[in-house]
Amino acid sequence: MVTAIALHSVIPVRTEPRESAEQTTQMLFAETCEVLDVQPHWAHIRLHNDKQEGYVDSKMITLINEREQKQLNEDKRHEATVILPMTYAVSEGNAQTLPLTAGTRLPAYLNGTFHVLNAKFRIDPNAVITSPMPLTQDFMLQALRFFLNTPYLWGGKNALGMDCSGFTQVFYSFFGFNLPRNASEQYQYLQPTDISIDRAKAGDIAFFNHGEKDKITHVGILLDSQRVVHCSGRVKIEQIDNHGIFSREANDNEHKDGQYTHNLVAIGRLNTENRK
Repeated sequence: MVTAIALHSVIPVRTEPRESAEQTTQMLFAETCEVLDVQPHWAHIRLHNDKQEGYVDSKMITLINEREQKQLNEDKRHEATVILPMTYAVSEGNAQTLPLTAGTRLPAYLNGTFHVLNAKFRIDPNAVITSPMPLTQDFMLQALRFFLNTPYLWGGKNALGMDCSGFTQVFYSFFGFNLPRNASEQYQYLQPTDISIDRAKAGDIAFFNHGEKDKITHVGILLDSQRVVHCSGRVKIEQIDNHGIFSREANDNEHKDGQYTHNLVAIGRLNTENRK
């Protein structure tokens, strides 16, 4: 098995080996993958973190050997996670700056420094967390204030553009959960039961569709039984009830006060025993 690592801030992962192909997800700095195949200028990869497959520009990933992979696995036992939407690390080798986005995991972190392979970096300790935050409404609101109004981007999972499931995946990483990448996969992972909206609590995950029966097309995070934060157009807080998301932004001549935009299908609850 050939392994590679991302040494760029963000790498697009596409459905086909061409620049114009659809972006399905992104590979963040220090994330690793299995290289399944190499074509001219493109590599077919499978991400280790969430098993997503796709194509990346081959010059944007760096192959690592078995010894380096072993060392990296050891270093991941002392990880920190970037929590600010955007911050910078500085290389101690050449003083160059490296932009890092929220959700990036930094191996071998200690007192404002981290190592990736043979390179050492410095970073503001206030930009990272070294242990998961408690999944409470207060902590959720503290983290959320940095992400409101992040624009929607299909396949995105950084603070300059996210899709709905990219947002939930990154956001829950602050609380120690390693969610799958897509809304339908997150639904299958949680296997939601019969939690009703009136019994929902902060941290529960709501799943929606747009009328397609039994098809999950959207996901959001409940702040309580009446408010959901989700990425649709941008990351925002909207009303929710047993029908679904009611958006006051979705107004027109016929619906002057807004209308329902996403049908509620199910609510799932994370098990704290499943934290990474």
